[in-house]
Amino acid sequence: MQKLAQKLIDHGLENRVLTEKQLARVLEGSQQRRYGLVNRALKAGELYRLSRGRYLLADRFRDYPGHPFALAQAFVQGSYVSFETALAYHGWIPEAVHTTACVTPGRKTLVFEPGKFGRFTFHPLALHTGQFLQLVQRIQITQQTMLVAEPVRALMDLVCLRKTQWRGLAWLIEGLRIDEEHLQSIMQSDMDTLMSAYKQKRVKSFLNSLARALDHD
Repeated sequence: MQKLAQKLIDHGLENRVLTEKQLARVLEGSQQRRYGLVNRALKAGELYRLSRGRYLLADRFRDYPGHPFALAQAFVQGSYVSFETALAYHGWIPEAVHTTACVTPGRKTLVFEPGKFGRFTFHPLALHTGQFLQLVQRIQITQQTMLVAEPVRALMDLVCLRKTQWRGLAWLIEGLRIDEEHLQSIMQSDMDTLMSAYKQKRVKSFLNSLARALDHD
């Protein structure tokens, strides 16, 4: 075992996403020495680089593998998993989704591709101040905390991102392959909540049309 891996385990950091600042606190000596330890651990396959300045210990040293949804929080703090990724997680669409797609509180679209963890994308949306986390769940999987949009929020985030016009329930059922049973489970109160979240009139119009199609009063 490389000295770096043992140091991180001794400090109880084996399950954390690690930053350069955390490594500097754990490792004694000069910056050059620290870089040498990091590079040796990387070459030994004991440390994995997620992106510039972010690292993860190999699974064999961890209590559980790093979950992509939790890693998304490390890439962009305050983001949440949404779009097709969240719809697939909730079982609303049948297709496997290999990209962890998220909504970012920032203004730029970002993409990270850290090898074995797949592809991460972060998209800004036009949302009203204070409404960013409406209908977003905080969940835990293997002691890892992650933010995931509820199904209706993920659906409307997708509508907002794609600037989709209402095309009837058929588009949702046949195009996105969402079961009508799932659509019928959408609560009017949730749609009312989302009406105040988005700035786009197109999204509000979509929500109104969806409510009428589902026979909500």
